[in-house]
Amino acid sequence: MNEAQRHKAILSLLNARGSITVQMIIDNFGVSPATARRDIAKLDEQKKLIKIRNGAERINNKAQDDWSPLSTELFSDNQSLDEKALIAVEAATLVEQGDSVVINCGSTAFLLGHELAGQDIQIVTNYYPLARYLIEQGHNDLVITGGQYNKEKSIFLNTVSEVLSNYSVQWMFTSGKGLTAEGLYKNDMITAVSEQQMLKHISKLVAVVDSSKINQKAGFLFCNATEIDYLITGKNADQNTIKALEQQGVEIILV
Repeated sequence: MNEAQRHKAILSLLNARGSITVQMIIDNFGVSPATARRDIAKLDEQKKLIKIRNGAERINNKAQDDWSPLSTELFSDNQSLDEKALIAVEAATLVEQGDSVVINCGSTAFLLGHELAGQDIQIVTNYYPLARYLIEQGHNDLVITGGQYNKEKSIFLNTVSEVLSNYSVQWMFTSGKGLTAEGLYKNDMITAVSEQQMLKHISKLVAVVDSSKINQKAGFLFCNATEIDYLITGKNADQNTIKALEQQGVEIILV
């Protein structure tokens, strides 16, 4: 990871947590204390964060605060946010300028949208907090899939199977409640069925799942493991499941 990539990852951690310490940068990125402090100083000079004693704070922006994982009821459990931020940074490196991507709901999805905002990338989503954030950030190429708004899930649901019939996209990034050698599970059947409609219009499916959900079976089977092209997860993921997924052709990226 070069300096520019590390700076993006630091900002993602900061976006997720609100504040970070020098020690957190050292632990997450394997850099020296001097490098960690230098990173904070440079980002402070660029007015991308606020330097404080032994760390940094996020620059408050009302639009961002309103629609960040930390201020949404869906994301009240922040236990894995550090790992999710790193997953989002890694996921963003797969996407090239000019690509079209589908990003579904969830905290990792929101953080991925944060990474891609403002770039020459078409983002297709049914997730209202992400769509709102991208609009606030002035993202130029945003497609919001229509349907009935589900307040509890903060998404638009559409039962029409051809909702994306005219679209062909390079990437789809999705998470879930569990991932086993059998496949990816989602907690809500209605949400899962809505997202399944998008699978036929994509080239590559990327599962962005934090390590606590690996080898967990919960809810509705969204897709079989053989349909997943990439899995991005944490280094603490269950190794037996990782090996079983690799044997089925899934490319594994650990952060």
